[in-house]
Amino acid sequence: MASESSFDVVSKVDRQEVDNALNQAAKEIAQRYDFKGVGASIAWSGESVLMIANSPDRVLAILDVFESKLIKRGISLKALDLGDKEPKPSGKEYRLAAGIKEGLSSEVAKKLAKIVRDEGPKGVKTQIQGDELRVSAKSRDDLQAVIALLKGSDVDAALQFTNYR
Repeated sequence: MASESSFDVVSKVDRQEVDNALNQAAKEIAQRYDFKGVGASIAWSGESVLMIANSPDRVLAILDVFESKLIKRGISLKALDLGDKEPKPSGKEYRLAAGIKEGLSSEVAKKLAKIVRDEGPKGVKTQIQGDELRVSAKSRDDLQAVIALLKGSDVDAALQFTNYR
């Protein structure tokens, strides 16, 4: 009897890479001509990234610069939690806070398990373990098919596949 193979589906973000992307974006914003004299800045504010400028369009431009730096560093934009993506007025400036999502929420884990159950190969088992999802099967080919299926899904999380055994 063959032993079971498995892998874990997780949603983790390398905080150092996010910090590097933020520092690169801050340098670009400080040097770009279109951001001169508008009070544009981007920085950590607790666990979220705070973008500040004197108009909503400038805040969205800062967000665009930050997103491009995240992409260059290999971080999925699904890891950003922007809320409604509308800059909020605060005195004479506009602010936008973006959180970094880590860990699979129970709803996302259930949604992924349902996708595997409904569309995946037969004989594949899923098990929710805290903020990760364990997928196991007798055949490694079935696990490869599940990985391809989950990569193609429209789940709102930055998925990574770890502990492939």
